[in-house]
Amino acid sequence: MLDIKWIRQNQDEVQETANQKGIAISVDRLLEQDDKRKLLLQEVELLRRERNEMAPRINAFLQQQDIVNADRMRLEAKALNRRLSDMEGEYRKAEHEFNQLMLYVPNRVSPDTPQGLSDQDNVEIKRVGEPAVISFEKRDHVALGELHRMIDIPRGVKTAGSRHYYLTGPGVLLHRAVQQLAFDLLMDKGFTPLEVPLMVRTDALLHAGHFPLSQDQTYKIEDEDAWLVGTSEVPLLAYFNGDIVDVTEPIRVAATSLCFRSEVGSAGKDVQGLYRVHQFAKVEQVVICEDSLEQSEQLLQEITANAEELLQLLELPYRVMAVCTGDMSQKTYKQMDIETWMPSREAYGETHSSSNITDFQARRSNIRYRDTDGKLRFCYTLNNTAVASPRILIPLLENHQEEDGSIRIPQALRKYMNGLERLRV
Repeated sequence: MLDIKWIRQNQDEVQETANQKGIAISVDRLLEQDDKRKLLLQEVELLRRERNEMAPRINAFLQQQDIVNADRMRLEAKALNRRLSDMEGEYRKAEHEFNQLMLYVPNRVSPDTPQGLSDQDNVEIKRVGEPAVISFEKRDHVALGELHRMIDIPRGVKTAGSRHYYLTGPGVLLHRAVQQLAFDLLMDKGFTPLEVPLMVRTDALLHAGHFPLSQDQTYKIEDEDAWLVGTSEVPLLAYFNGDIVDVTEPIRVAATSLCFRSEVGSAGKDVQGLYRVHQFAKVEQVVICEDSLEQSEQLLQEITANAEELLQLLELPYRVMAVCTGDMSQKTYKQMDIETWMPSREAYGETHSSSNITDFQARRSNIRYRDTDGKLRFCYTLNNTAVASPRILIPLLENHQEEDGSIRIPQALRKYMNGLERLRV
């Protein structure tokens, strides 16, 4: 959420950003609604003052035993209360409509964010490692998973429907190993671990900026104010909701959790394999800091570097992308994605994402700190996917396969795999 005063002063920029992000909001209408609610509030406050002034006047008439004027004033007070009640109803309606419009206002974007309409317009920042030349007939991750009895998609579909799967045997071990490697990496860098709720209330998703625009991607618990989270970013942020925090040193928290997404709008897209599924696991890092663009940029680079280090430990080639305006979410000020080489796709596929949210989430969540002058200010927040599995298993299996069908285990994972160096057929 942005400050309405800032929106008013930067109306054209806000509208242009909304258009670039594909968000249907009229800033003109928002400001008109803001004017309307302010006028109604003035009228309500005026009527309240008049009402409050009537009580002592009625008492004065009664003390003077002037029953006629006291009764007259009582009738006027009743009429005024009726007008006040009607006006308060109009104000509440106008305030509600204003607040609903505010929920669709996008965050501003950084000056170095590339312009574009979709992920096709994202800009490569750097590339690390080169895809290995596989001279033999390569297998995709599904074939490798079946060969090693570690992925069973048909039974997942039979049990739960499309985009579901089973991991078995070494598939489970790898799935857990990459998460633990990422988690340990973050702990070594000073992140505080949290075990978080997987069901949250509507407010938590609104405060995180995931609602209302991503509501169709989220599973609702029927007859309850509860939703399954698509990322632990939401409960991690909600942990600090309404708090005044100490950000002398940035707050760094992390969680590993199951995540759920409906993938509405993805019909027919990435239906094969583990790339786009309804249930997965993520290790998420969230950072809260003071309202400084300079510091938040440094922290964005830091959390992105954490994800890069994980990929380097997994010995996987990847590239870092600057995400364009049309591929960014409503809440994001600046975003960088990491795409890892996937031989079966003969392309890089997104595996990680880093975002600087500035104070957009903190305003919704009322997360503040005191500056050096003691003034309360809204914090800045950032987040990054340290690893998401089973998607990461796609490049992990495919890049490390060998001609005989065996799969080499990267050195960094072996301690989580009981010292196993290779999966053999």
